[in-house]
Amino acid sequence: MAFLGPAEWQAVALSLKVSFWATAASLPVGILVAYALARWRFPGKAVLNGLVHLPLILPPVVTGYLLLLSFGTQGPVGGRLAEWGIVFAFRWSGAALAAAVMAFPLMVRAIRLSIEAVDPRLEAAAGSLGAAPVWVFLTVTLPLIAPGLVAGAILAFAKAMGEFGATITFVSNIPGETRTVPSAIYAFLQVPGGEGAALRLVAVSVAVAMGALLASELLARRAQGRVAGR
Repeated sequence: MAFLGPAEWQAVALSLKVSFWATAASLPVGILVAYALARWRFPGKAVLNGLVHLPLILPPVVTGYLLLLSFGTQGPVGGRLAEWGIVFAFRWSGAALAAAVMAFPLMVRAIRLSIEAVDPRLEAAAGSLGAAPVWVFLTVTLPLIAPGLVAGAILAFAKAMGEFGATITFVSNIPGETRTVPSAIYAFLQVPGGEGAALRLVAVSVAVAMGALLASELLARRAQGRVAGR
């Protein structure tokens, strides 16, 4: 990483910050939604499943525009939050929000598949011994799905690192504030002589993406072996 210049380092550091908070903030919600989709039966389950996966289908620019309409300072949610001093539009926190929304489907899918691989009879047996549902989840389900949970978090982190369309639509491309690695690559390609810096950031992006894919695949296999008793 020593070959990166100051502006490139700034973009990488901001991307790491945005991706970390996007993953950390969405992980508890992702676990709850994944568990609901895997184990519960309720009206509107198909609708919830569609909403969760909608960011994968919609153009990222559309998702970013919807975030701007909702969480902008003039939006129904953003306007109320602005009264309390919480602003997302054109801030790094907005970039984290956009990245979290775009990465959420990958996280939920990985965790949901891990939960579905766990034999419900194990949970039922723990419940029959008097354990509360929350305790059953913490002591039985959570240890079994831990590799899948980590894999989902890694995939979400990598997706957040590479998010561009929704981010630039929602929070623009402000150096030091919202210019993440993808935005910096785009900016460098717009100026003469910026190809070298763009190429270096591309190398960083490829390394992060490949590392995340390899780690998630390894953890997924470990989860399958764990559930199968191997």
